[in-house]
Amino acid sequence: MTTLLDAVTADHFDTEVLQQHWIPLAKDDTDTAAVLRERLGVDFATARDRVRETDDFLYIPVVANYKRGETIERETIVFALGNEFLVTLQPSEHFGPFDKAVAKMRRNPALTGSAQGVMFALLWALNETSERVIDYASEALAAVHDEIETAIDGHQRSRVTGVADPRLTLSRMNAAEQIVSRVQESQLRLAHAARHLSPPAGHRELDGLIGILIADIDAVQQHAGIQHDKVRYLQQSVLTWSQVKQHQILRVVTMITAVFLPPTLTATLYTWIPDVQWQYGLPAATLTTVLAAVLPPAYIKKKGWLR
Repeated sequence: MTTLLDAVTADHFDTEVLQQHWIPLAKDDTDTAAVLRERLGVDFATARDRVRETDDFLYIPVVANYKRGETIERETIVFALGNEFLVTLQPSEHFGPFDKAVAKMRRNPALTGSAQGVMFALLWALNETSERVIDYASEALAAVHDEIETAIDGHQRSRVTGVADPRLTLSRMNAAEQIVSRVQESQLRLAHAARHLSPPAGHRELDGLIGILIADIDAVQQHAGIQHDKVRYLQQSVLTWSQVKQHQILRVVTMITAVFLPPTLTATLYTWIPDVQWQYGLPAATLTTVLAAVLPPAYIKKKGWLR
């Protein structure tokens, strides 16, 4: 249970400790942006979507993917890293992923002793959110995989089951592929940002943490690559299954034609036989009709085409 003392301590930490080196800037806060530009020389207009370095700050844009509810959100965060301050250009509304960074800095107050330490915590939090997004996509792909396995198993056991609508399944996989591809792009930018970090004098312990962070970012990138390969495999599986279903439908149509066409043709000829002066015409027509109706289904059943 959160006590009043905990709340006061947390508030003091957020306002007094964090703001020593970190200045969050909302994208629509033009007044604060003007003050920062005048006092510190921070100008995000020069950053745009690529890394840019000035005399006072290093600007590093990072694309963050994070899960909010049942949707995947995507935001661009621009880091302006200086010798003393870190300024982040971020969404105007509360940005949830940075809550984890604040919690991490509460557990390890040494990170708040420099702008680089704060940026490390923020990048760590963004990497954690990317990992959760990949886990979300992985669960969705696992569900699709189970549907495909059920479809194949139902086909082998001659049951009417499987993928109800391959187009819907493909649509779900395309959505998962988009999520995975975006995470892969984000991880590249995160790794780029992490490699720009270097511990300031007197904070050598941060050097090892940065190395671990880069390894963690690469691990999430590899996980995303595995999920991307899985998407490709499942897409091919669904396309193959669709082709099998189409072939099955054509086979059924062919069998129906083979079963009903001969007796229909014989019955049509039967209308002409009474006019022929042949005493065995009626028995012959009847026998031919029976054989035409019985032999094709028996042959199809013997070949196993009904399975």
